[in-house]
Amino acid sequence: MADKKDYYEVLGLQKGATDAEIKKAYRKLAKQYHPDLNPDDPSAAEKFKEINEANQVLSDPEKRAKYDQFGFAGVDPSYGGGGGAWAGGFDGVDLGDIFADIFGGGFSGGFSGGFSGRSASMNVPRRGADIAVALDISFMEACSGVAHDITVNRAEECPDCKGSGAEMGTSAKTCPECNGKGYTTVQSRSMFGMMQTQKPCSKCGGKGKIIEKPCGKCRGKGTVNMKKTVSVKVPAGIDDGMTLNVRGQGNIGTNGGARGDLKVRISVRRDPVFTRDDYNIRIDFPVTYAQAALGAEIEVPTIDGPVTYSVPAGTQPGTVFRLRGKGVQKLQRSAGDRGDQFVTINVEVPKNLSKKQKDALEAFEATLDEKNYEKRKGFFDKIKDMFNK
Repeated sequence: MADKKDYYEVLGLQKGATDAEIKKAYRKLAKQYHPDLNPDDPSAAEKFKEINEANQVLSDPEKRAKYDQFGFAGVDPSYGGGGGAWAGGFDGVDLGDIFADIFGGGFSGGFSGGFSGRSASMNVPRRGADIAVALDISFMEACSGVAHDITVNRAEECPDCKGSGAEMGTSAKTCPECNGKGYTTVQSRSMFGMMQTQKPCSKCGGKGKIIEKPCGKCRGKGTVNMKKTVSVKVPAGIDDGMTLNVRGQGNIGTNGGARGDLKVRISVRRDPVFTRDDYNIRIDFPVTYAQAALGAEIEVPTIDGPVTYSVPAGTQPGTVFRLRGKGVQKLQRSAGDRGDQFVTINVEVPKNLSKKQKDALEAFEATLDEKNYEKRKGFFDKIKDMFNK
């Protein structure tokens, strides 16, 4: 008993921690070190026991006050005297929400001095693990939607033993130690009275059954890894970095538990023309000096194909016009509920002019005056006013 760790240290807290901080730390560590989630780590059970001992004291205001003042002697009279060890248990502690996270779904009933059979046993239905994969698609595929076949390596029921884990022609036997329950019950007396705890059966490892002749293919696990092809429908409007959840396409569950999910992280390649802005699309469209000055009919590319747009005479560089409904389909919205496309006009100034072209341009420039250049006139008027002041 003399080498026991400080309860605050066990939960990773400082003395003076709030009730909320104690509860949060306890929940996190209880899930991390639960024996059912660490069947191959014998130290997890001891760590789990240590965590619950610390929580049982620090979550009780009266016990915590005694511990803060007198240390272990304030909460355990046998401390330092060679008395019995901590008896475990969770008297008055409701861990239903924690075990709902661990086992999935709801958890009925509270705790009264120990685990329930459901938590201590390994032979309850357990959901299979999820599988994460990455999928690279084009910009246009993200806009229009696409179906992709993805090959995954996932846990499947062993075809030889049909998931039993036992060699063909044999079967697993009920564990004589726990009678198939997967856990054993121990009663002990402590300073808090008679405590009852349940722990995974040491003989069968909490499975409730013993396999004398393991299956040669799966080595007694009941599952083997196999390559499977899954058809994934990528919806129109999905964006780069989003994750598509395909239910029931992950690893097989155990003891009749549900399959896990397949989580597909989407990566969208850049497009040379279109740029996405939420559900809108933006493009830069180059026009000639003459087209901007005189006006012109232009063919504007969209994700649905080209559309005709009339550029008004005198259009200035940087002018943006909108094509309504030509953007990206919005996720989980009715068909046709789309963003818009915004087109920015870039006036391209001609280069590499011949002498004839330069002469023609100079002759044209000579015909213009201030009324043809409103921005230029306004700018120099501001300069003139500034110096006059």
